[in-house]
Amino acid sequence: MIYIHIPFCRQKCSYCNFHFSTSLNFKDEMLAAMKKEIFLRKDELQNKNLQSLYFGGGTPSILSPDEIKSLIDEVLKYFSFENDIEITLEANPDDLDKTFLKGLADSPINRLSIGTQSFFEADLKLMNRVHTANEAEDSIKRSQDFGFENLSIDLIYGSPTSNLEIWKENLNKTIALEVPHISSYALTVEPKTALENWISKGKVISPKEEEQNREFYYLSDFLKNNGFEHYEVSNFAKPGFYSRHNSSYWKYKEYLGIGPSAHSYNGFDKRSWNVANNQQYIKKLQSGILAKEEEILSQKDQFNEMMMIGLRTIWGVDLNSLNEKFNGEIMEYFHKEIKSKLEEGILIIEDNHLKIPEKHWFMADGIAADLFMV
Repeated sequence: MIYIHIPFCRQKCSYCNFHFSTSLNFKDEMLAAMKKEIFLRKDELQNKNLQSLYFGGGTPSILSPDEIKSLIDEVLKYFSFENDIEITLEANPDDLDKTFLKGLADSPINRLSIGTQSFFEADLKLMNRVHTANEAEDSIKRSQDFGFENLSIDLIYGSPTSNLEIWKENLNKTIALEVPHISSYALTVEPKTALENWISKGKVISPKEEEQNREFYYLSDFLKNNGFEHYEVSNFAKPGFYSRHNSSYWKYKEYLGIGPSAHSYNGFDKRSWNVANNQQYIKKLQSGILAKEEEILSQKDQFNEMMMIGLRTIWGVDLNSLNEKFNGEIMEYFHKEIKSKLEEGILIIEDNHLKIPEKHWFMADGIAADLFMV
């Protein structure tokens, strides 16, 4: 699978610390550099027949449909697509007008991930989103009108501008719109963001963990009662609508990341990442040099990643794979560390897979971190 990072946004969301630029001055040079990187790295994936292609960002919908098609055409020069390939485009509601969607409907894109975040103006203003509450709803309906049935939306809970009743209304609206996939995250205060600055100056109240906990478990129960499967801590899908691309990450499959700040993984022991600087990225690729660094993951690194990723999913961590992959010292440590958590019920073993019971999923990252080798 291939991930393409589009490092442009119209404006910066108050909570975001991802890599992007609000200037489009070097967009053409960036697209040319990405195509050059695809060519230079065409032999890094063992499997040339792609199951998924994902445009993330940033805001990929800031590109025109023709620019998106040109990147897909570049990928097709060196890779083939499975007949049922999933090709996802992350999009902002304000970009999804009729002209854009008409062009997109004529492209190979067959899945949209829409950055809705909320259907309430107060939430959207706090987050510094470009779109309005009306655009949030209308963009979903328009996308469906143009034949995009495989839709995902992002929703953020635990905002200081929200509460449980507002959160319930957000979820009722989502169900009414018949969206088959939802990615939902607690509002987090990341370093060096506008949100962190506002909170430090007392302009905004800090999100409350107990409120986020309540809203998370309401979210899980509500969506399951409405036919969704809670298959990863932050992801819910109707049957047949799991994100194939993201599921591959969570199952440790190889992937290639194109664009500034994008990461890649060989499926075994090597991870690489591109420089998180647009100008440096462009300059290096113009000279035919890859703008990346890489590392060989130690056994401890691989073990820790399997804990962090696997324990966030319904699949858990395959104990057979764990025994095959790691030496006696690591496995001795592992069995010692999980003993008390199994006794407490924080961890369980089902069908030879180690899992966190769903009632403890809100604390999944902390539980997994307790198992890390240092």
